[in-house]
Formats: sequence, C-alpha cells, structure tokens
Amino acid sequence: MVTRIYLMRHGEVANGGEKRYNGHIDIDITARGEEQMHRLARMLAGNPITAVYSSDLIRSVKGATIISGSLGLSFTPLRELRERSVGKWEGLTAEEIKARFPEEYRAWRSDLLNYRPPCGECLMDVQNRILPVYRTLITSHPGEEMALLLHGGVNRVILADAFGMPLPNLFRIDQSFGALNIIDHYDDGMAVVKLLNG
Repeated sequence: MVTRIYLMRHGEVANGGEKRYNGHIDIDITARGEEQMHRLARMLAGNPITAVYSSDLIRSVKGATIISGSLGLSFTPLRELRERSVGKWEGLTAEEIKARFPEEYRAWRSDLLNYRPPCGECLMDVQNRILPVYRTLITSHPGEEMALLLHGGVNRVILADAFGMPLPNLFRIDQSFGALNIIDHYDDGMAVVKLLNG
C-alpha cells in the first residue's frame, strides 16, 4: 500500500526577493505567487487526491484555497504546520541579524541543530513539531493521495526525514516558491521521493 504526498511550497511573498526570515509573520503572496498556485493546481488536476492540508498562515492558506477549489475539495489549516519561528529575528535578513545580534548569530551558525534564536525555535523544535503531525496525516489517509501546501523550512524537514538525511543538512535541499515535491510512503515505513522541487 502506498500513500502519496504532494508536498508544495506557497507562492512568492511580497518581500520574497529580500530573503527575509518571515517565520510566523502573516505575509501575503503576490500576484505572481497566485499564478504559481494556479500552476500547481493544473499540475495536480486529474490525480485522485482526497485531502488538502495547509498551515494557518495566509501565504499557505491562499494557495490551499486555490488548489482545493480546483480539486473540488475543502482544506484543513493546521497551526502546527507553520514555518519555523525565528522569534525576535523575524522580518530580518541574515545580514541584519548578523549586524544586530552578532554573538547570537555566531552561536546560531555554529549549532544550527540546537541553537534557538531569541524567543524562537531551533531545528530540533521544528522537527519535533512537524513530523508527528505529518505522520498522523499519513496514517489517517492510508493508500490515498494527499496535498500539503506548506513552507520552505517545513518542507525541508519533511524531505530530510524522507531521505534519511541528517537534519543540519536540510539547507542542501532547494525549495522554490511554488515548488512541488512528491513523496510515496509505503506501509513498511519506507519513503521514496519521486519528485523534488518541481
């Protein structure tokens, strides 16, 4: 038995070209981001998808609304599937973080797995928040096909797990705005990534 996941990233956001850490900031997608979501909807057309999930942030919800509407389904937004919180660094670029929080920035770069930005999450926190929910969704839809409209960081955690990749290496996985990944989960626990950043 195979459970197929269409794992997608939301469309381009208003400050997408600035490479800011938006985290839990509820920033909207652009007109180009909406076009990217319509492209994904066309790519998914004709597949026997039975459920659609998203995070509860507007950039994810907007995409899920477009995709679920094209499939004739409703969708379920889940707060647990939000992007990683970087706390007081949200809205800043890496250069701005380095300038304003030099010691914290050095600590973060030296321990990506365990360092928590002020009032934020470390990678282990994100993994421990995301993967149990993701696995529950898989077991709740055995043998079905499911669409998830999430975030770059969240997708990388899920993909790193599917690849059996050490978590600090997840930044080696590219996730463009509007990316599509396909992961097949077998009932013996094996995961096979069929498409990456499509």
